[in-house]
Amino acid sequence: MNLQYLKSFYITVKLNSISKAAKELHLTQPGLSMQLQALEKELDSNLLIRSNRGVELTDAGKILFDYADTILSLQNNIERDLSNFKTSKKELFLGACKSIGEHALPCSIYIFKHNHPEIDINFNIYNSKEVIGRLKDQSINLGIIQEEISEEDIITELIAEDPLLLVTSSSKQKDSITLEELSELPLISREKGSGTQKAIASALKETSLGINDLTIMYQLNSMEAIKSSVVSGKGMAFIPKLTIERELYEGTLRTIEVEGLSINSRYYVAYRKKHPLSIYEEEFKKFLKSSGRGFC
Repeated sequence: MNLQYLKSFYITVKLNSISKAAKELHLTQPGLSMQLQALEKELDSNLLIRSNRGVELTDAGKILFDYADTILSLQNNIERDLSNFKTSKKELFLGACKSIGEHALPCSIYIFKHNHPEIDINFNIYNSKEVIGRLKDQSINLGIIQEEISEEDIITELIAEDPLLLVTSSSKQKDSITLEELSELPLISREKGSGTQKAIASALKETSLGINDLTIMYQLNSMEAIKSSVVSGKGMAFIPKLTIERELYEGTLRTIEVEGLSINSRYYVAYRKKHPLSIYEEEFKKFLKSSGRGFC
């Protein structure tokens, strides 16, 4: 079987578009169509139903797609391991959600790099939804996210818990409020798809409030930006304790207790089920779960 044709088939199905897949694969649309037709001829099976709405898998296509995911992942692992063997180069491709990636993880990476100087670490920050997307498109091999997900092709393991605290910089705000008073506070929130927002929404389901009952002035895609906004008096926010310990100690931020509401952030390391972790990826995963991880 031609692996290039198999990859073309896989990308076409993932993007649900021949035109988008052709652009992704740097092919012309006729060139991609010829590859798909050649694959169907080789396997003596119709794999795709093409329409103006995109592509739909036939029963034979569904079988091939499941195998393609495994085969292409193995091909990527083979090429990576052979490359590492030839160059003696070890690379760790990481992605993390912003609430932990902007604060706690940099110290952990520093410690791990100090103990493993032979490993090159490539680290990027996204929101939790984007981390999962990066895992699926194989641009990273380990992700640290703020939610446990239930997807067949992704494994998550708990590494840490951290309370989400409602904080303000105002000295006039009460130390304790009711749920009704919470709904009236001017809040700054993370964007949709972030683990922080999902944690808040999940906790509110146990109360009489919903996420849509909150007065959210605006949303930001950076916890650091939210923290700066709260410190400068522009609103209040739920922020992970890990990211504001210094501000709480110095008194530039203080917490507000909400009666009947407790929110915990849970952080997970995530990886593809069909991606056998390398020795150093497994080592980093164990390091994150250990007491020596050194979160800042």
